[in-house]
Order: sequence, then structure tokens, then C-alpha cells
Amino acid sequence: MTLFLLSMLIVVVLILIEIPVAFAFGIGALTFAFTTGNNISFLIPHGFKTASGFALLALPLFIFAGLLMAQGGISERLLNFVNSIVGRIKGGLGAVTVLTCALFGAISGSSSAAIAAVGQIMIPRMVREGYPEGHATALVACSSVLALLIPPSIPMIVFSITAGISVGAAFLSTIIPGIMLTIIYCLLNIWFLRNDTQIKVAPPLPFKQAAKNVVHSGYNAAFALLMPLIILGAIYSGIATPTEAAAIAVVYAIPVGMFIYKGLTLKSLGAVTVRAVTMTGSIMAVLFFLFIMSRAMILEQVPRDLANAMLQISENKYVLLLLINLLLLLIGMIVDDISGSVLAAIIFLPVITELGIDPIHFAAVVGVNLGLGNVSPPCAPMLYMAGGIGKLSLDRYIGPTLKFLCLGHLPMVFLVTFVPEISLFLPKLLMGYAGT
Repeated sequence: MTLFLLSMLIVVVLILIEIPVAFAFGIGALTFAFTTGNNISFLIPHGFKTASGFALLALPLFIFAGLLMAQGGISERLLNFVNSIVGRIKGGLGAVTVLTCALFGAISGSSSAAIAAVGQIMIPRMVREGYPEGHATALVACSSVLALLIPPSIPMIVFSITAGISVGAAFLSTIIPGIMLTIIYCLLNIWFLRNDTQIKVAPPLPFKQAAKNVVHSGYNAAFALLMPLIILGAIYSGIATPTEAAAIAVVYAIPVGMFIYKGLTLKSLGAVTVRAVTMTGSIMAVLFFLFIMSRAMILEQVPRDLANAMLQISENKYVLLLLINLLLLLIGMIVDDISGSVLAAIIFLPVITELGIDPIHFAAVVGVNLGLGNVSPPCAPMLYMAGGIGKLSLDRYIGPTLKFLCLGHLPMVFLVTFVPEISLFLPKLLMGYAGT
């Protein structure tokens, strides 16, 4: 246990001094393996075998599909569709941002992709309409983590594979929390701006004209809106596995982007492919070293020892859930959502099993909590990415961010943690999941 904690300290220090995450985990994993006397010639093949599993093939395919749709012009059409519905109320443009991030998450499964695609359009647009710059940037940062909750979620795929649970059930567990958080952010945005006289609001349209605009923008966005329905429909109807559904998404995205939306060309297709390969390579390098560390931890019985140590603190399930949430928040503050998902499965699964907590319920807890950590300082990868797009210093948007997190995301963490039915309702309804 001491050597494990030392290895994790090394990882944290390396990440804080801006060593690439893959190298940081690689050094930490190898340090732990060597100091515990594990046979590295056994651990490395295990890392390759786990990383090359069929289920994990969904990861690069969903990344590729998301980038294809972003390049193909989907974000603009989604924005126009949502704007035609809620754009003409005070604070409506902010609601458009939140809803579009949620819809884009249902296509890309990536928070960073949502920030890049939606933030670059909506932050300047909100500022032009009188929104405070800090508010606009904070709203995009906080809304981006909806991509962790609205399936297909890349972190949920990785968590499910590492934890050995159903990917489909894990997807379903986060849908209701994702929808609830989307509504909460929309309402908070409108509430925060209620007295702001600088906000420009387009005059209301007659019902007939407004309905015509919704139908027209919905028609233009139809192929984009169909994509998540096709993916999730294929998975939950039993037609395809998540990996096969990811392949369907790629096959669907290329002709839609090239021939229907016409934002994708042969040249840009090549550039998108290179970006997808680069992103996949960096993620797989992190996962490879995490799988090595996880096997070494299991051989040294670190998860069992950690479970016993936590149970010695308290046998009260709710006290331990609070402690686990605190540790998950710290993990989310330091590492990205995908790395955090693997660590959560490795470290805490034995604890929640001992407590009798359903692993599908825990998947939802991990998704909601890591999202909170990814926009919480000090590291806050999604928060700083949004700040970079908004071209603001942290002091300009940290205040609005904390208001959104404390009044919106943090209560959702507690709600999902202590009301399991929020996350288990859909798996039980649609998959006949019996629970544990």
C-alpha cells in the first residue's frame, strides 16, 4: 500500500509539472511494478492484451465519428435547431449552449470535442449579445461535461471495460442524471441573468412563424439528430454491440458530412483521420500503463487492502460513499475523464462491492463526480480549455463557474449517490437489469 501511494504521488507530481499524462502514468506504473518485485515481462503483455480487446475498439471509432461530424458542420445545425426553440427568451442563448453541448455529447462522447465545437461558436456569440464574458466561458466549461453523461460516453466505455460491467447498462445509468443536469444548468443560466439589462433578446415571433422556423431548422439538422438515435437504437435493440454501433456511426458520418452537410472534403477527411489517430494514440498510451498498474495492484492485493482500510474508518455505507466521492473529486481535478474512469474502477470497485453498492449505480456516481472534478481547480482540464477558447484569465470566469458547480453539479452528485433509482431506473426498465 505504501509503495502504491508513493507511485501515485509520483504520478500527481509529474502531471502538476506538466509532464504528459501517458508518461506520468508510465513512470508511476513501472515504479510500482519494479519496487514490488513484479515480473515486468508478464505485466506488459497483459497491458497489450487488455488494450487490444474488441470492446475497447469502440473508443477510436467513437472519437473518429465525433470528429467527422464536427468537421462536417453538425454543431452549427444543432445550434440553429435549438436556437429556434429557446433562443428568443432572456438567457435563451445560454440555454442553447447547454442543450447543444448535451446533443453534441450524444454524438461525440467527448467533453473536449463539445468545448471545441460549441465553445468556439457560442462564446463569441453570447458576448456579442451582451452576456458577461466570464459567464459565457463558465457556462460552456460546465456544460461540456454533459458529454460524460449523455451516451455514447467514451469514459463510460473505458470504465465498463475496466470494471467488467455492461457498457449498455452503464450508458443508461447516466442518461437521467445528464438530462436533469442539463435542465438545471438552463434554469441557473436564466436565473443568473434575470436582472442583467445588457442582454439582447430577439423579439418574439408569431406562433406560425416560430413553428415554421423550428420545422425548417429541424429538417436541416435531421441527419445530425438521427445519429445518436441510430447508435443507441442499435445497441439497445440488440442489433449491434457498442463497438459495432461505433463502426456504424463512422460509416454514417462520412457520407452525411461529405454529401449532405458538405462540410467534409477528401482533404479534411484526411486531416480528421490524423487527428483521430493522434487522440486515440495518446489515450491508448495512458490506458496501457494504467492496465499495467492495475494488474500489479491486483497481484499485490492493493484494492483489497484499500477496501479494508476504508472499512476500518467506518462501516456506515453513507459515510464511505461521501469519502469515495471526495476521492473521486480529487482524481477528477488532477487527471482527464478517461484516466479517472480507469482509476475509479481499479481503486474503488472492491470497496463498493464490499459495501453492497450496485456497480451500475457506481458507474453513474463516477460519471457525475468526474465531470465535477474536470471543471474544478486546481487542474480542471475542461475549465482551462474553455478559458483558452474564451481568451480569458482564470479570475474572470472562476466566480461564475463556482456558482454553476455549487448550485448545480454538486447537488446532482449527492442526489445520484444517495438515490440509486435515478441511475438504475432505465437499466431495469430497458434491459431487465436485476441489480445486485
